[in-house]
Amino acid sequence: MTLILASASPRRLDLLAQIGIRPDAVDPADIDETVRPRELPGPHALRLAREKALAVAARHPDAFVLAADTVVACGRRVLPKAEDEATARRCLELLSGRRHRVHGGVALVAPGGRLTHRLVETVVAFKRLAPEEVAAYLASGEWRGKAGGYAIQGRAARFVRWLSGSYSNVVGLPLFETASLLEGSGFR
Repeated sequence: MTLILASASPRRLDLLAQIGIRPDAVDPADIDETVRPRELPGPHALRLAREKALAVAARHPDAFVLAADTVVACGRRVLPKAEDEATARRCLELLSGRRHRVHGGVALVAPGGRLTHRLVETVVAFKRLAPEEVAAYLASGEWRGKAGGYAIQGRAARFVRWLSGSYSNVVGLPLFETASLLEGSGFR
């Protein structure tokens, strides 16, 4: 059985390895990830995961193709992946002292084209961040390329007052749901 991971995320590879799964190949999907008008964060994450899985499955029709997407949201507002310091600062300032939701979409296409998927939601509460904490986190560079401008598995763990739901979802891949999808589709 061949498993293709439709993601270039090293975090997703590490998470899969944590539960004993090593994809045979990594083949990132190249899709438009723009939020559609009036699209809510959860449906957005699930749509992107499905589109990634289907795009890569077209190139590997005899393989299992696993794709995921992680969306950090405050209310209905989808926070961007922070590619510059100003964006990361805006995200951290918005999340400071507030609850937010992390939506994880996971999709699996089995050989033959059967698509299954799950949507996972985790609630995270940040403490109120002092300006010097934001500055120190920005100086670390850890925020680069991260949804919502932070990595919970790194230095930002100190900002989390509490969490309800899947921790691995916030890192980038909800492991329980992923393992369930794989097992339910016949992947061993």
